[in-house]
Amino acid sequence: MGAEPQVLQKYKVATRSSHRTSKLLTHHMDWVTILLYSLLVALGWMNIYAAVYSPDNIVNIMSFDINSGKQLVWIGASLILIIVLLVVDYKVYEHLAYPIYGGIILLLLVTLVIAKPIAGSRSWLELGGGIRLQPAELAKFATALAVSKYLSTVNLRQQKFKDQMVLAAITFLPPVIIILQNETGSALVFGAFILAFFREGMSPLILIIGGSAAAIFILTLLVPKLYLIIGIALLMGLAVWLDYRLMRRLKTMIAMFLLVVGMIFSVDYFVNNILQPHQQNRIKALINPEADPLGYGWNVTQSKIAIGSGGFWGKGFLEGTQTKFDFVPEQSTDFIFCTIGEEHGWIGSTVLIALFVFLLIRIVAIAERQRTVFGRTYGYCVASIIFFHFLVNVGMTIGLAPVVGIPLPFFSYGGSSLWSFTILLFILIALDANRAKDLTR
Repeated sequence: MGAEPQVLQKYKVATRSSHRTSKLLTHHMDWVTILLYSLLVALGWMNIYAAVYSPDNIVNIMSFDINSGKQLVWIGASLILIIVLLVVDYKVYEHLAYPIYGGIILLLLVTLVIAKPIAGSRSWLELGGGIRLQPAELAKFATALAVSKYLSTVNLRQQKFKDQMVLAAITFLPPVIIILQNETGSALVFGAFILAFFREGMSPLILIIGGSAAAIFILTLLVPKLYLIIGIALLMGLAVWLDYRLMRRLKTMIAMFLLVVGMIFSVDYFVNNILQPHQQNRIKALINPEADPLGYGWNVTQSKIAIGSGGFWGKGFLEGTQTKFDFVPEQSTDFIFCTIGEEHGWIGSTVLIALFVFLLIRIVAIAERQRTVFGRTYGYCVASIIFFHFLVNVGMTIGLAPVVGIPLPFFSYGGSSLWSFTILLFILIALDANRAKDLTR
């Protein structure tokens, strides 16, 4: 009998502590970000239905026979994921960052070996019951955790070569495996981590070199080589004229010029001999889709027609003709933005873009208020991944980016994509909500 009050007392103390923790967590939760997430998921679900809707065969939006019904299942599973992510001790994400990363790497390797080819890609695991999982999507949050953990132990501002090499290995091991799975689009996303590294002190020279190389690659495809070389020579000459001190580095500038010239002449070889035929066609479609509107330019041409036909106000919900007659392929996944453009016009497209911009600004604000390097870096990794997906997905639908298999975050149809972005975002929300908990200790 004497022991019972003591047990009850411990139980009450534990209950009060748990209640205080729960109250503190919910009180400091970033509800604005959660609201933005909810809006994007809900709008995505409605537009997935619009993308597969047929007036000749009307099916309920919740029917499991169409993508909107299946997406509802993924949304329900995401809600369970969110609860788990918020209930789990937030310190787990930092302490288990490397084991989580290692587990996903192993899963990617297993997928490479046992996955059945789907559209030429070995990137999907069959889980039974028609359910498939794409580990490449999960590799994004796992890599974000691992690089954040590593950056919390080193200082990139010191520019140690060893640290940069380790960081590069952590970052680019997953995309190498993903490329072997023939899933190039998903692999490109990992390059966005450079934006987070730049925030943590990596030299801007890497960004400048990368951006310049991409610009030269694109210009080589658009402009005659001789004109491009003359233009670059004139720019370098102008730079020397504006700052005569550059003459002291004349040898370096000559070496850079020769390197650029070599790159210009290697572009054709790279495109024609390294890239696969479908990748070559994507570049051709980006440069001039009208050259083959019924072939490699079909997707981009029809996408722009769909978006342009929406005008200012759009045709109305479920009234998109390009959608109904299947002119635009993959309209509920990669080309979901076309549905917004056609049915809701410029107004709807602008509202959607504004929601993403607001979400990105909010994520950056959350990252900046973190009290640890791990939390801040992870926040910037989340922002970088979502920004890259948003930029490329919208860009490819309007002909400003090559067509690659990159979904619109929270919006496109697909369980693996939705779960990946949900995990990415809500780990950050959990880290942010627990900042105040640390301050009370």
